[in-house]
Amino acid sequence: MAGAAVLGRLTWLEATVSDLAEETPTTRRVTLDVDGWDGHVPGQHVDVRLTAPDGYTSTRSYSIASAPTPRRLELAVARVPGGEVSGYLAGPMAEGDQVEVRGPLGGWFVWRPEEPGPVQLIAGGVGLAPLMSMVRARAQADSPAPMRLLCSVRDPASRLYARELAQQGRQPDGVDVTWVYTRGSENGALPRRIDPHVVQDAAFAASESPTCYVCGPTGFVETAAALLVDAGHDPGRIRAERFGPTGGRS
Repeated sequence: MAGAAVLGRLTWLEATVSDLAEETPTTRRVTLDVDGWDGHVPGQHVDVRLTAPDGYTSTRSYSIASAPTPRRLELAVARVPGGEVSGYLAGPMAEGDQVEVRGPLGGWFVWRPEEPGPVQLIAGGVGLAPLMSMVRARAQADSPAPMRLLCSVRDPASRLYARELAQQGRQPDGVDVTWVYTRGSENGALPRRIDPHVVQDAAFAASESPTCYVCGPTGFVETAAALLVDAGHDPGRIRAERFGPTGGRS
């Protein structure tokens, strides 16, 4: 589906904002209704285009956070200082407003619920968005694939989808979720970053041959991928998605 999607859907579609919610103090959840949208593969992204009254346009790519659903998709938009598109999507945009979308895009950083074997997800901040699509798709399809999520955020208030992930973790054979806080923490625990000990405690062992998906700022992704390799994981089973100064997605 991904390859066909890349080749066959590079046309702009009108999208209507159907719901807005503040996920964290810096990130807004944006739900769009899109006629002609047939769904996506978890991990794919979409281009969003804004057009000003004078015809000026600005385009930005966003990972899709929702499970595959016809006519609807969800984004997690972080407020970026000076961001032309993010500044609007996470700012004055209101329900009923219209934007344009193009996609779904991407065919490497994807996961399908029918794929067997364990899945290790590692996210930095809003890099959780495409991994959340995988978590939701697993639940939607009642996939038996074991899945673990290791997510690094600034503090507990910065957790995206915290309530939903907690519910997922309470389900039989649910997703095993571990949060790591780089600044503030819970219960007096010291802040920390992802390191070899965290990977050893929270991730599947290399001997279990998980497929690993890592998404976040470029520096975070490079560090996490290196830690996985150092822990013995096959580099060929590590898929990375970056955003930031040398990446492009948010």
